[in-house]
Amino acid sequence: MTATSQHTARVELTVGQVAESFGVTVRTLHHYDAEGLVVPSTRTHAGYRLYTDADLTRLATVVTYRRLGMSLDEVRALLDGVGTPEEHLRRQRHAVVSRLGELEELVTAIDRALEREMEGRPATTEDLKELFGDGFREEYQAEAQERWGDTDAWKQSASRTSRYTKADWAEVKAEGDAVNAAFVAALRSGAPATSTEAMDAAEAHRAHIERWFYDLDHGFHRGLADMYVADPRFTKTYEDLEPGLAAYVHAAIHANSDRHEQA
Repeated sequence: MTATSQHTARVELTVGQVAESFGVTVRTLHHYDAEGLVVPSTRTHAGYRLYTDADLTRLATVVTYRRLGMSLDEVRALLDGVGTPEEHLRRQRHAVVSRLGELEELVTAIDRALEREMEGRPATTEDLKELFGDGFREEYQAEAQERWGDTDAWKQSASRTSRYTKADWAEVKAEGDAVNAAFVAALRSGAPATSTEAMDAAEAHRAHIERWFYDLDHGFHRGLADMYVADPRFTKTYEDLEPGLAAYVHAAIHANSDRHEQA
């Protein structure tokens, strides 16, 4: 049965009807079905799968998130989390508004680049950074998803960060900078990594990640600390702030973990 109005009867559409009505290809619908993202809820007497109104609402949510550039894993993490249709719509609106702000900034940066070209002025490093944007980390993002995409932490982080606005990200950065400043201050003061100052900075670091990204116990925190000295890129991030900081942060996190696990 195919209903003529979503408001007067239960909607039940075949794959072909959904594709024709909403412009989603049959191949995409089959793929979403196989991935468990949008599975038709019922069947005809002949065995053909039918999409109900609830299925179509879920499909609209998936398509919207995909249009925002999210991977299927990120979409799945959002759908598997707690969230009513209204909450998903609000989350999508936040993401779109944030994207609009980023695009407006990009237009401004491109206009400035055009102006420089017309005047024959070379681009400075700051000019190029403006074009790349603060969030240009696609290489690291892809590698991180390959390494940790199947973990609960990755899914939780994807779910949380998808809702963040530009203001949220500014707060994340400010808080992270404050944590790093505490590490630097402790190191410069000559306090050992086992000092209260260093361990308190380590606990603030753990709390920062847990607040904004994913649940992080002290055992997991140790693993992150080990990565900071094992991966040259993470090491460089800390060493650029202060020579010797990567090893100091590593030791402080381990000391703080010992402190809490022995309490």
